[in-house]
Parts: sequence; structure tokens; C-alpha cells
Amino acid sequence: MAKTMTILLTLLLCWSAPALAGEVRIFAAASLNNAMKEISSQYKQTHPGIAFVENYAGSGTLARQVDAGAPADLFVSANPRWVEYLRERGRLAPETIGVLTRNALVFVSRKETAVASLAETAPLQRIAIGSPDSVPAGDYARQALEGAGLYEDLAAAGALVFAKDVRQALMYADCGEVDGAFVYRTDALLALHATVRFVVPEGLYPRVTYPMALTAIGAKNPEAQAFFAYLNGDEAMSVLEKHGFAPR
Repeated sequence: MAKTMTILLTLLLCWSAPALAGEVRIFAAASLNNAMKEISSQYKQTHPGIAFVENYAGSGTLARQVDAGAPADLFVSANPRWVEYLRERGRLAPETIGVLTRNALVFVSRKETAVASLAETAPLQRIAIGSPDSVPAGDYARQALEGAGLYEDLAAAGALVFAKDVRQALMYADCGEVDGAFVYRTDALLALHATVRFVVPEGLYPRVTYPMALTAIGAKNPEAQAFFAYLNGDEAMSVLEKHGFAPR
């Protein structure tokens, strides 16, 4: 019991520790991984004293971590739902909430799965999507499939393979472990074998935006404030566009 209490106390102390001087702690959606790492690396070239601690995962997973007390200065979600979740719980600096960039949902597969529309995914036996409860790309895919009248039948047939985040869904398709996957357009650019078969009609799911905000503790961190301002500038947007994201 004493050992358990010691471990819990240690975790609490670590989670509540303030950022070190020159440190920015980023919690961002998995689909932003490559772009955000390039942006932070670019920023360090003119701010050599800065250190980034980066955490990439499904937006819902990250939001729950922040709500549980995980130390974060900046939160970037792949949809507004999880920003609102944290705002309601007082975890964000509400005056900093804004949109970083946009994306689109596509279906990818290897060459042996030749489909060209949502309707043609109906006979497939294994389709990867992010877990809709925590992964925005999965939630968008679910809404699109529901709008096309396909979701219930695919779920009942056991054809949906739920991934922990959009990058895992892409990996399943790229390795041929599934017939195809619903991922973001930006993720599809990273595939070695899978290619985009079709763009999911935008009218079937909400516009894909990436809202961001400083956390309540991040708003008190001058380094986080400065990097947040940089993210809103042209240099960061150029990197995002290079990785396939759209201007906000």
C-alpha cells in the first residue's frame, strides 16, 4: 500500500510540475506529427534555447490526459469537440482558441483493392478507421458511412477495424492488413504502398478543422505564448501546406 501511494504521489508531482525554463509541451493530434515536428525544428533554428516536449495521439486520448492533469502548454485537436471538452473543464485559456489548419478525409488502399466510391466499400471485409469515440478521423468516417447508409451493415458484418489513431489506420492499409482505411489526405501522402482511391464527399461529414489553444498553464508560459504566435504566422503555414494541409 505504501509503495502504491509513493508511486501515485510521484506521478502527481510530475504531472503538476511547471515547465522548465525554455520548455514548451505540445499535445497535438497524431495526423499533425510530421508537420508539427518540422515546425518546431524550424522554430528552434532562431530560438536555440527552446526545448519541445511533444505528445502525439488521438485527440480524445490527449484531451483526457490534459483533463487528468498531464502537463501541457499547447493543445491542438483534429476537431472542435475535444477543445470544447477542455474549455468546459477550465483547462484552456479560452481567449486563445482558434483554428490552425484544415484537412480532408480520403479512402486509401493497396492496388489489389480497386474501389472508387463509398458505395464500393460495402463488400469489403476489413476496413480500418480510427476509434470514433476518441479519434476525430474515425468519427468523421463513421458519419460519412452513416450518411451513405453503410455503417450499420459494415459494423454488423465485423468489417470495421478500429485503430487507436489515424496513423495506425494508415499503417494497417499500407501493410495490407486490411482492405483499405479512412484517413486524412495528409496521412495518405506518407503511405509507401497504399494510394488514395477517392476523396470522401464533404457533405457527408463536418469540415475537418484543427482548433488549437494554449492551456491554462501554457498561457502563463512566455515560451509557449511566443511559439503559439509563431504557429499563427506565415512560416508555420508554409510548412503545413507542404505536408498537405489547407489554409484555415
